[in-house]
Amino acid sequence: MRSVTYSMGVSLDGYIVGPDGGFDWTAPDPDVFRFWIDEIRQVGVHLMGRRLYETMLYWETADQDPSLGAAELEWASLWNPLPKVVFSRTLSTVQGRARLVSGGLAEEIARLRAEPAEGDIAIGGATLAAEAAASGLIDEYQVIVHPVLVGGGIPFFARNGRRVDLELVETRTFNSKFVFLRYRVAREAAL
Repeated sequence: MRSVTYSMGVSLDGYIVGPDGGFDWTAPDPDVFRFWIDEIRQVGVHLMGRRLYETMLYWETADQDPSLGAAELEWASLWNPLPKVVFSRTLSTVQGRARLVSGGLAEEIARLRAEPAEGDIAIGGATLAAEAAASGLIDEYQVIVHPVLVGGGIPFFARNGRRVDLELVETRTFNSKFVFLRYRVAREAAL
């Protein structure tokens, strides 16, 4: 069965966006960007909400920018053909390899898990991930911790009072002082 992963950059105090709505502090250094390029190769479909979709629209035409470096061009070559599912109640159309869904996250994940396709089902965006987490649909949490305290904003983890036990699967420290943490949700063995 395909795993559902939630991966994003996060401040040391747990936010993906600061109190002013900014996330300029999440710009990865070359080592971290290379890591994300390698990670996207494991993804079969990416689920996202409207805000993340609109942010990532940049990559739809970024490969036409002559000032882009080799790493950015490689990212665009992997991101653009990747199937994407956008959950929004306000958008009426989407671009590229995206398709629009207006509801039913649990049903969409069940449908994607049932398909014979390969690669993880990645979730991006705190609001969508919170909904998936509340339904117990996330299998892995993957974070790149950025060396900054932003003091508030949109948290990486849902603040829903629900306990989730995790197993540490992987860690990596980058020369630039970024830290990658990968946790698998600890599920009780079926009796």
